[in-house]
Amino acid sequence: MFEYHGTMNDAPKSPDGLAGPMKAMSPGVVDFLFRQLVAGEPPEDTQWRREGTVLAEQAPGAELARRLSETDLDSLTPLELFEYVRASQRLVTWAEHLKERAVAQYCAEQPTRTRGLA
Repeated sequence: MFEYHGTMNDAPKSPDGLAGPMKAMSPGVVDFLFRQLVAGEPPEDTQWRREGTVLAEQAPGAELARRLSETDLDSLTPLELFEYVRASQRLVTWAEHLKERAVAQYCAEQPTRTRGLA
């Protein structure tokens, strides 16, 4: 009896499901992209641009940290995920600058602090 084992064109299946770029696309993202395609709309969500500051334009600081921490990564499109990573990098750079300023301030005042303890 003949058993079907697929064709040479079948994509290899990983044991954990999809791999590569498709792994980053949740069912919600795929559904969104399909609806955008059918409606003839761009593949990015334009509604969130009308609701306030987009992540790409959000100034680094507490508000950006809050927004990043509250974001559901599984619901982001690939473009939005890219912007999320860029915003995270801006926040890290900002935090590093704060740390460097604090260390410089601490080191500048170090002789005064040790004299007060003696």
